[in-house]
Amino acid sequence: MAWPRVRLVVTADDFGYCPRRDEGIVEAFLAGTVTSVSLLVNGAAAESAAELARRHGIPTGLHANLSEGRPVGPARHGTSSLLSPEGFFLGKMGFREAVEAGRVALSQVREELEAQLSRFKELLGKPPTHVDGHQHVHVLPGVCQVFAEALQACGVRFTRLPLEGGVGGCAWLEAPARAFACTVERDARAAMGPFSRHGLRWTDAFVGLSTCGRYMTAHRVLGAVARALEDNPTGHTLTVELMTHPGYPSVPPAGGCGEGPDAFSCSWERLHELRVLTAPTLRARLAQDGVQLCALEDLESKRPEEGISREPTLESFLDPSLP
Repeated sequence: MAWPRVRLVVTADDFGYCPRRDEGIVEAFLAGTVTSVSLLVNGAAAESAAELARRHGIPTGLHANLSEGRPVGPARHGTSSLLSPEGFFLGKMGFREAVEAGRVALSQVREELEAQLSRFKELLGKPPTHVDGHQHVHVLPGVCQVFAEALQACGVRFTRLPLEGGVGGCAWLEAPARAFACTVERDARAAMGPFSRHGLRWTDAFVGLSTCGRYMTAHRVLGAVARALEDNPTGHTLTVELMTHPGYPSVPPAGGCGEGPDAFSCSWERLHELRVLTAPTLRARLAQDGVQLCALEDLESKRPEEGISREPTLESFLDPSLP
């Protein structure tokens, strides 16, 4: 039996953030490019998103959120190290700063993660196929240990390791985006130990830090896969996750996680990603190069190491004619 050299999981994050984002995500799934989604259970459209996932059979994981909006656990009833005085999470950078300063009680992180896992099961009627972190909070020091323990306890096997090789050398990234990507990469390397000790699994390679929003093109996506191939032994099938954020842009006040939609969700960049993912160019080249699109749950089967029908070269992935 012939097997592809690359098995690619294309995950759409922020499912449940707002109906317009969800509409675009479902469109990309039905087009055959997006293969799984990560659900924000504190998102304004979480319930309708769960119904969409059931209706269309979309493999759905939990997008654990500790940085945006309101909590779903005990913290919502009182003061918490996870929250501002107004009762909201501390934000993408605010949460990181609080963790670094030692102001976050990890026991409260555990409570919130368990509450979000429980809410997911209420919404979908089953455990998540995977759990990753909104704004990559799950790989932060200390948090990654609690995260791994919580996932092991509830029987979730798959997570995301946002470790994208060569992202520091991606000259098209603006300085702030490149600096954040390198910080995430550093934290992800440190999280590998706790994740491994608690039996978590992730794909061989990750792509998405260098192709987020305005930076996404078919050429760059394929180029990132090519960089991952450089370190993959010949004759072995490589598993890769592509993180995406497609959708129709949010229109305030609808959406968000309790504070209304943020600039990221309202941006034209969400529609740009949707157009790249659903255009024939990317899907045709993936098929041409023997890339098999799949969901994380499809990786449960042992990956064969023989019988690969064709081995795409780095040159085929880096065809400069692609947009």
